[in-house]
Amino acid sequence: MFIRFFLSLFIFINISLNLWADEKQLIINRIIDINNLTFEFEQTLNNKKEIGLCNLVFDNKLSCDYEDSIQKRILINAKTLIVLQKRYGKKQIYPISKSPFIKIFNKNNLINLIKESSYELGENIMLTYIGKNKEKIIIFFNKDSYNLAGWRVVDQLQNVVNFSIKIKRVNSKINPNVFKLPAED
Repeated sequence: MFIRFFLSLFIFINISLNLWADEKQLIINRIIDINNLTFEFEQTLNNKKEIGLCNLVFDNKLSCDYEDSIQKRILINAKTLIVLQKRYGKKQIYPISKSPFIKIFNKNNLINLIKESSYELGENIMLTYIGKNKEKIIIFFNKDSYNLAGWRVVDQLQNVVNFSIKIKRVNSKINPNVFKLPAED
């Protein structure tokens, strides 16, 4: 009886690990097929919700327009993240090299993150990555389509940023001008 229990437990764990590996590979295959996404988003930071529309082009190009009173726009183009407040003419520039975004918006880095993450199945597939510096990135994927569903990261000020997405288009034509960085002052 005792041996049968451990044998059953061993088989269950082995099958579960193989299923997780298979699902990770299905997610990776889906990511490989994607060159760009257009999606609606809901971002939550410090109990403040913001919504808008983004265009993401692998590798490292993102343009997000927020539906808010200050007309906020986020641009990532290669190595630079710019936060624009069009209404007030303000611009903040950050390097993305040390941010978690470099792991999400670069296809090879995202695939490596998926491979190195722990797997959890709930409402969505949740892959948790903990980096060398104890950085934590959680990526969510739809459990039926394996599409990207969002992420949760801790920013440089230790704020938890939740970002959920609803994909509108995949591999559609996106005007490259939406990623054009504003001229330097």
